[in-house]
Amino acid sequence: MKDLPADDAALLDCFERLRDAARRGPAWPVRERRAQLAALERAIVRRRTMIRQALWNDFRKPAIEVDATEIVTTLSELRYARKHLRAWAAPEAVETPPALFGARSEIRREPKGVVLIVAPWNYPFQLALAPLVAAIAAGNRALVRPSEKTPHTRAVIAEIIAEAFDPDAVACAGGEAAAAAYLTALPFDHIFFTGSTAVGRRVMSAAAQTLASTTLELGGKSPAILAPGADLAHAAAKIAWGKGVNGGQTCIAPDYVLAPRESVDALAAALGARFAAMYGASAAERAKSPDFCRLIDGAAFARITGLLDATLAGGARLAFGGGRDAATRYLEPTVVSGVDFDAPLMREEIFGPVLPIVGYDDLDAELARLRTLPKPLALYAFGPGDRELEAILAVPAGGVTVNDTLLHFVNPALPFGGIGASGSGAYHGRTGFGALSHEKAVVRMGPLGTVPALYPPFGARARAAVTLLERVFSR
Repeated sequence: MKDLPADDAALLDCFERLRDAARRGPAWPVRERRAQLAALERAIVRRRTMIRQALWNDFRKPAIEVDATEIVTTLSELRYARKHLRAWAAPEAVETPPALFGARSEIRREPKGVVLIVAPWNYPFQLALAPLVAAIAAGNRALVRPSEKTPHTRAVIAEIIAEAFDPDAVACAGGEAAAAAYLTALPFDHIFFTGSTAVGRRVMSAAAQTLASTTLELGGKSPAILAPGADLAHAAAKIAWGKGVNGGQTCIAPDYVLAPRESVDALAAALGARFAAMYGASAAERAKSPDFCRLIDGAAFARITGLLDATLAGGARLAFGGGRDAATRYLEPTVVSGVDFDAPLMREEIFGPVLPIVGYDDLDAELARLRTLPKPLALYAFGPGDRELEAILAVPAGGVTVNDTLLHFVNPALPFGGIGASGSGAYHGRTGFGALSHEKAVVRMGPLGTVPALYPPFGARARAAVTLLERVFSR
């Protein structure tokens, strides 16, 4: 440790303290976990104003959006876990086959040990603390590593954790981007990472070296698909809202829209009208809107505007928006039509307030194309017809909202997670509790049992026992 840089040495010391504490005794009982969650809730509620201000300072996130997408969602997850934790943690009796005559079988859920939570910058509060709720509910110790890109929010998170938890139970890590890479190389029992697919691959590779289990919440190009006959005004309102939240910097934001070719122009106009209604009738009013946040940094601004400009240079049409100011990292909500799958905007996740519309001629052919692409984290289906909606629902995706956007995320009774390039594993509610628990199989044998018949030396008795077991297990 003496050869490590000071920051890495501090991180290692923090990890070892948590690991040693986890090894010293049995898991916390349910009452203690519920008490920890209650302490976390109190610490959050006391700092509502601080949380709002921190997110405004980091990237001008409006207070109402902070409440709705950061604080309320976290508190909902926390309260749901407290309500159901006793039932989740209870031993679960399961069926015992007749071959194990006289035995009882059950599943016991134990904490994995020490969990590393690497949180992103886009929802820096909620995506740090909602996974922590699952970790604590399952009885783990945890090290939370908030993003360095949102320093004000990270400071509030550190203060909340320091108040709510013993330092041997939960700790908050600082440091720059390299700190996260250093932490993922340590032998945690589980790594919970939210971020880009590219970094997710590196996290999984690092976890493989220590055999840590992982939950990877990544991203991808989540489509909003309009079936023929979809209500354009309704779809535009829902899609514009889902794209505008957090300035489009949402892993499940509608990344692009697929619409019948004859509807593209009308849909583009409807989307522009909705953006104008939400953020201001003129470009100048939209630029001054207190309800629309900014891109996180200059690199994000340069990347997204570069994709937009390259797409327009290739022949796509600017249907709405396009205004920008590099000094304040402002990019106006923007709608682009005349886009195809070869356009620069369609080659990577946009993660900003630019919405391409791709026209199609045949829905079934377009859905067949989607099944060849990387699986998205979310998918949004709009339409009146059950056959068309069911066909869209059959496209692989992490989660789906029908005739709206984002809302499957907010139900704590539903699992949230990706598939393939958009992630592995899931959480929220009972699913999160299960993801951060180890399911231990327990068989309690009675005084009688069939196994002694299989003890060596083997003979006719053992052969008869095997034959009987095969018959019993095949019933």
